[in-house]
Amino acid sequence: MVLSETDRKLIASIQDGLPLVSHPYAALAAGLGTTEADVIERLQRLQDDGMVKRMGVVVKHRALGYHANAMVVWDIPDDAIDRVGKLLAAQECVTLCYQRPRCLPDWPYNLFCMIHGRERTAVLRRLAQIIDANDLGDIPREVLFSLRSFKQRGARYAARPVRAAHG
Repeated sequence: MVLSETDRKLIASIQDGLPLVSHPYAALAAGLGTTEADVIERLQRLQDDGMVKRMGVVVKHRALGYHANAMVVWDIPDDAIDRVGKLLAAQECVTLCYQRPRCLPDWPYNLFCMIHGRERTAVLRRLAQIIDANDLGDIPREVLFSLRSFKQRGARYAARPVRAAHG
């Protein structure tokens, strides 16, 4: 796919996130000298063509006052991973939940879920409620609180190098 100059500028303009205004696509359009409808159509085409993989939100939770952030890692029996993963993902306080392979013998955990809170005690209390309400007390787990925050940003897209034709 050949990108137009407007497409390149649009991709560059979304890399740091959408503008926090009531009509973000209109704001992007104003900066590009086009229309809101054109921006939406271009973004859809860029996604359909695989140039933009997905659009999502990067929540800077610490800026919102959520300083107690815990990754809870679980050693879920393989035959229960789907059921428990769906159960945890459905919890209001769980912001992400995903499966990863175990790295035995040092790392037996295969399900990860993130819980954000303003205070550690609140996060631990909420986790205890989830465990009790869903009979997860016998499942081995660790609670890993974040000690620092790294830069959060969306995907970066770089231009692919152009190969010279041979022959």
